[in-house]
Amino acid sequence: MPRRQVCFVSFLLLLSTVLTCAAFAGETPHADQVQANTTAIHPIEPPSPESTAETLEQRADLLRAEKLYLDALDYYHAALAKKPNAAPLYNKIGIVELLMQRWPDAKKSFEHAIRQDHEYSDAYNNLGVIYYIGKKYGKAIDRYNKAIRYRDDFASYYSNLGAALFSKKDFDKSVAAYAHALQLDPDVFERSSRTGVAAQMSKPEDRAHYDYVVAKLYAKMGVADRSLEYLRRAMEEGYKSIDKVYKDEEFAGLRKDPRFQALMSTRPPAISD
Repeated sequence: MPRRQVCFVSFLLLLSTVLTCAAFAGETPHADQVQANTTAIHPIEPPSPESTAETLEQRADLLRAEKLYLDALDYYHAALAKKPNAAPLYNKIGIVELLMQRWPDAKKSFEHAIRQDHEYSDAYNNLGVIYYIGKKYGKAIDRYNKAIRYRDDFASYYSNLGAALFSKKDFDKSVAAYAHALQLDPDVFERSSRTGVAAQMSKPEDRAHYDYVVAKLYAKMGVADRSLEYLRRAMEEGYKSIDKVYKDEEFAGLRKDPRFQALMSTRPPAISD
């Protein structure tokens, strides 16, 4: 599979960085992925009525990590029965439902989480994902901004916001959001390119523009390796304005790099779908 398709071929592979969960503190991305197989080698015991809500939730977390999503849901619901109105549990249930592509159910669960905690940034962010998947970018942007209002130190929130703005072709605001994400986490795009969030784009020219924007941001930060990689991707996608690289001030330092000169002299051919 061509490298450029890693970011864009399947949005289902892009969900893991978007999904954030209050139980996992810090900015480290969550390793949630779409379930490939729900069959366990050993049968999972049903939730015990004697277990505490905390024990049931911890067991559900482990099952989710093992991609045993149906079993995880059983345990999360059992925990919720013992601890009604717990916003983090509704959020986790929504995450599992989202990973199982149960979009309406996930939306309801995230909304439940927000009703229980009106300042729950993760739930706003995850609800934004639902709208983003449905290409309702305006609503996604609104939810991402609300997540940022209550928690402004998560790079993933700004990266998600940048993706939605880019998909809406609001490029200036998108660049600003992406730049802020990079300030908080210089590796945010590397994670996004593997399992995170990228703008939803179907046209090669839009994907090429996205790669050029990211290359410019990395160049401004002085991260030459990544800037060159995204420049290559932009050329492979057939970016028609690639010669702007000689004028944009962000690339001033990169233009002195012999690798830049080699890249531009070889001009990788555009790869067609």
